[in-house]
Parts: sequence; structure tokens; C-alpha cells
Amino acid sequence: MLRQALLVASRSGGARRVLETAPFTGDVVRRFIAGETIEDAAGVTGRLTGEGLLVTLDVLGEDTHDKGRAEANVAHYTGLLERLGAAGLGARAEVSLKLSAVGQTLGEDLALENARRVCDAARSAGTTVTLDMEEHTTVDSTLRIVHELRRDFADVGAVIQSYLRRAEEHCTELAYEGSRVRLCKGAYSAPAAVAFTDKEEIDKSYVRCMKVLMAGKGYPMLATHDPRLIDIAGALAVLHERDAGTFEYQMLYGVRPQEQRRLAAQGAQVRVYVAYGRDWYRYFMRRMAERPANLRLFARSLARRT
Repeated sequence: MLRQALLVASRSGGARRVLETAPFTGDVVRRFIAGETIEDAAGVTGRLTGEGLLVTLDVLGEDTHDKGRAEANVAHYTGLLERLGAAGLGARAEVSLKLSAVGQTLGEDLALENARRVCDAARSAGTTVTLDMEEHTTVDSTLRIVHELRRDFADVGAVIQSYLRRAEEHCTELAYEGSRVRLCKGAYSAPAAVAFTDKEEIDKSYVRCMKVLMAGKGYPMLATHDPRLIDIAGALAVLHERDAGTFEYQMLYGVRPQEQRRLAAQGAQVRVYVAYGRDWYRYFMRRMAERPANLRLFARSLARRT
């Protein structure tokens, strides 16, 4: 019920105004959002990579219904990637791209064309792109675009959300050599016909998907903060004789940073999902809905500030 309430609030203009104008909210949000500008993002990226972590950068501002805005988002990603390349960060930092930010709601062909431009910029910077998964209604379109992009950019990453009932099927299809797949639980609302709604069922689906990916020939990117799932991932790596260079853990910026550093110190590859931009509200609320512990962490941070 809390998850659904937070997802509803993520689309509420009134709730957004309350959160954005509340005292100290901005300072606390900065714990989870890297800032608003490319300079902010580059600074956080440099710090994290300097500590032995990997990074994926998400420019906030999805669900674009205007072609001009989609073009502006492509330009922003291109500028970000040029900055990463110039700073020599391409080997340690990639970008995450939401197709709705570059025109998916306006047409699949436009989204593919714009995503291709971002992939070109990433290649020039010595890095790559992972296409974020969004609403359940866009899954098939997103996977089609992934497959098209991989004709020219084989290292483009895909994302599978374990809360969706077809997640294991999609993981099986994507567990081939060279395929980069981020597995996450999912942070969008979906009907019971296409998605699990019970936390235990979502976790079980995550484990089933993880087993498929870790047994496959691709490159799993396991996005979770759950200690149980991290332990299972480690056991599966031993079972399938995977060394640290053949998969990675992913965690959100500002969430369990000590665990990120602990895993990295043990030799694991750990990538931090760093979001930035002015349109932070919906992203922030989905992160709260995705993991109730995030909401408690936010509340504690806010209490300390007040």
C-alpha cells in the first residue's frame, strides 16, 4: 500500500509542490540527486571513480511529449558525454538513457534515431549506454530498440524489471555472449495481470532472473541493495565460476554507500547510479516507492536537518 501511494504521489502536482517547498528538503534531496548541472554530475563522477567505483549517469527529464524537448535532451547527453571523454572518465562512467526522454512517446523511429545519436557520442567518449526500462507498456518497444541499436553498438545495455511477470523470459532471451543486462526490481505501477504486486513474489522473480543471467554468457548488472540478494549473487558467481570482471553490482547514489565501498574493496565491480537534473521529483518518489528503506533513510536525513 505504501508503494502504491508513493507511485500515485509521484504524479501529483500538489504533492510535488509540498515536497519542493518544504524547509530543508532541497539539502536532503541532494543526498540522493547529484545536482542539476553537468558540472555537478562530473564532480560527483570524478569523486566516485576516484574511490574505485563505477558510475552510470541519468539525466532526469523523461516522458517528453515535445520533439524540441527530445532534441534538447539529446544535446544534453551529448554534452555530458563530451565532458566525460575530455576528463578521461569513459572507462569508468557510462550513461543511462530513458527512451521517453528522447521521443519514444512521439514514435519508436524517433526514439531509435535519437538514441543512436547518444550512442555515437558515447562511443566517441570511450564509453557506452544502457537503455533504462520504464512503464510496462513500453517494454516491447524498448527491447526492439535495444536489438536495433546492438547491430551497430553491441555493448548497449538493456534493463529487465523483476516485478514484471515476463522478466524471466526476457532474461533468457538476453543472456547471450556480450549482452549487458541490468536486473532491477522495478519502480513503476502496473496491473496485476502483467506484474507481481507482492514483495516476496518480486524478490523470488529477481532470484529466478539472476540465476538465468549468472548462468548465461552475458554480462549481468545486478541492481539491488538487498543484502540477501547480494549474498545470493555472490553464491551464484562461485557456482558458475564467474570472476569479478564478468558481472557487477549496481546501487543508487546516496543509498548504502558503505556497502558499495565494502564490495568494491573486496574486488567486486560496483557501479553507482547517479541521477541529476532539475526534474528530480518523479525519479525521487519512485526510488522511495521501490524500497521502503529509502523512505526511512530520507525521513531520518530530514529529521536531522530540522
